[in-house]
Amino acid sequence: MRFFQHGGRQVTRSLRIGAVLLACLTVAALAPATTAAAGRPRPEAASFEVRGSVHQVGVLGAPAGAAVGLRGPGDKREGWHGTIDENGGYLFRNVPAGAGYAVTITTPEGVERADGINVLAANATPSRSLYANQRLETANLSATSGYGYLRTRDGTTLSVQVVLPGLPEDGPYPAVVEYSGYDPSSPDTGQPQYRLLMPPMGFAWVGVNIRGTGCSGGAFNFFENLQALDGYDAIETVAAQPWSNGRVGMVGISYGGISQLFVARTRPPHLAAITPVSVIDDTWRGTLYPGGIFNDGFALDWATERLEQNKWPNPNPPKWVRAQIDGGDDTCAANMGLRGQNVDLLEQIREHPYYPDFDDEFRYDFPQGGASLAPAEFVGRIKAPVFLAGAWQDEQTGGHWANMLDRFAPDTLVRAVGQNGVHIESLDPAVLLETTEFLQLYVAHQVPKLPETIRTAAPLIWATVTGVSGLTIPPDRFTDYTSHRKARKAFASEPPVRILWETGNAPGEQPGAPVNAAETSHAAWPIPGTRATTFWFQADGGLTRRRPTRSGTDEYRPNPEARPRTSLTAGNVWSADPPYEWAPVEAGSSLAYLSAPLEATTTMAGTGSVDLWIASSATDADVQVTLSEVRPDGTERYVQNGWLRLSHRATDPSRSTPLNPFHPDTEDAARPMPEGPMVPARVAIFPFAHQFRAGSRIRLTLTAPGGDRPEWTFATPETNGEVTLQVGRGGAKASRVVLPVIVDGPDLGTEPAPCPSLRAQPCRTSSG
Repeated sequence: MRFFQHGGRQVTRSLRIGAVLLACLTVAALAPATTAAAGRPRPEAASFEVRGSVHQVGVLGAPAGAAVGLRGPGDKREGWHGTIDENGGYLFRNVPAGAGYAVTITTPEGVERADGINVLAANATPSRSLYANQRLETANLSATSGYGYLRTRDGTTLSVQVVLPGLPEDGPYPAVVEYSGYDPSSPDTGQPQYRLLMPPMGFAWVGVNIRGTGCSGGAFNFFENLQALDGYDAIETVAAQPWSNGRVGMVGISYGGISQLFVARTRPPHLAAITPVSVIDDTWRGTLYPGGIFNDGFALDWATERLEQNKWPNPNPPKWVRAQIDGGDDTCAANMGLRGQNVDLLEQIREHPYYPDFDDEFRYDFPQGGASLAPAEFVGRIKAPVFLAGAWQDEQTGGHWANMLDRFAPDTLVRAVGQNGVHIESLDPAVLLETTEFLQLYVAHQVPKLPETIRTAAPLIWATVTGVSGLTIPPDRFTDYTSHRKARKAFASEPPVRILWETGNAPGEQPGAPVNAAETSHAAWPIPGTRATTFWFQADGGLTRRRPTRSGTDEYRPNPEARPRTSLTAGNVWSADPPYEWAPVEAGSSLAYLSAPLEATTTMAGTGSVDLWIASSATDADVQVTLSEVRPDGTERYVQNGWLRLSHRATDPSRSTPLNPFHPDTEDAARPMPEGPMVPARVAIFPFAHQFRAGSRIRLTLTAPGGDRPEWTFATPETNGEVTLQVGRGGAKASRVVLPVIVDGPDLGTEPAPCPSLRAQPCRTSSG
């Protein structure tokens, strides 16, 4: 996320999650290959370079257009073949581990051969000398900061920026690594928030660009296995520096947060803690294809930007990369050698309209298929302490992240903070304080105390981003502790899940300011004791606790053109009062069910399920559900969405609950809608936390996808008002919504939050 480069909907986004993408990388052998013309003695110098990597082999500096082949030791088969690209590079993927591979380059002038190439296994652990023998630059930008390169296990060099809290000889220091494909290693641009915040707290900050981005070698691939192993190597290299005390944490929001989960699953020995914020739990289900419907807004934009930014030659590369190359950085220039091997990310999106099963073609890059790109499926392997934070209505990553909180191993220390709001709420004052406490306790081994320099600098960042001045960080909480051990014990004894309520409605603050009105703490997520509370659809458009006995149907004709595709057409979505245009739904193109005024304040936190009996005049159709609050003054406030492509209606009983249906979303599980009869279809409502005050009413609306979120749009069929959906109510085919009611909600007072105020929860005049 780039705080200082935003405006309108064209915000330079922090994540625009890509698809199940299969790209490429630069590779280098631990043992050098030898090169010789076929049938004659080896020349003194090779005319091209071959590098063996983790299940991959790369060729660099070869003649463009030449034929290239790879053959395994003793391989009698034809082997692998390709054509050298305009950059002189080619990358062989999906290569079994082993020694003795050979590469041939064929041109009109003859054949050259490189022998003795080693291909590494993913579970091979590098020698400690790889890390101990490296020295990162620390003083070529200033007396306490440097730019340079870090070498990974396959010889690939990653661009790195180091900022120390003092002179190198005054260490050792605890360190944090920010690892992403944006600009963390840029000497003069990039994402400044952690670089500005960490050194004044006594941490060495190290920004590392993942392979194939910035000035790092290789080619970009969306969180392939090798990228996680690069992160392992980065952590261990930082830990081995003479200015490091050997304890390394990770920091970063969004892209730099998600990367932490992938790296932590590799369990680097010196990884002390991670702090991933504004992240995802599942690339495909959470952001790219929610409910099986392609997100052609944010997700497509993000993938397109990654494709355009990381290619080479590139007429519009990141400015700092061009500056490095033009300034004589030969390493950066050489590291462009495999960029032409990028897979077309947009093509990969088109090729995966279903949750990807295991793909033998990419068995090593993504050994578990789509699950390889779903942190929820592998966070159980993480051992380092974890601090997570996110917003339910995150306009970029989506808010599905909380569904992985119960997937961590029971013995892994996990702290989580959730709240209403946008993508940057993970840097709000209350969250920032706990993040720094966590790093000081688990990485620095210090009693938490925030320096005055941070208390002075942070408000400037918030003012720049949100337009709200005068924000302050809450007071330090551990001022009475003199022992780190006792402070950490006290921190660990606190409930692991914290919910911040009504961010934007804090007493005494400007409406829409990134400060919460109240907070609650809980033993787990889902919150223990949550009551799955059912509201049934009624014939008069009502929503009641009573199941109707008389059968009936309602119908609508979903029309994606009935409303704007997004709820924000201009302005800064991160500001205190974004110019939302949350358009009302139209009669005929939607169905809405409205409860009676609530007799008592009702607090909800968790996921929800809209359990439909539904029939379609088409073989497939898309459903969006919207949960909202209709207030006594006639205004309606957005709470949360859910989506489902009806052909994806199959559920996995072993992973579904009354409050959270789990859809396999695989091609094998897909079923067209039958002609005539109604079928059951459960739509999952994304995680949320909201208090419905007494006198308010609960509304559940069914529409075509789109129109509720500022960055998400959907590739939904143009129905032209010709597709009819029928929804059952009553009798054996009664439809309902099941919502997560909790008993220990906060005291937010009797008056609803003003409209507008709550961050990422726009208001409109109710049509019901």
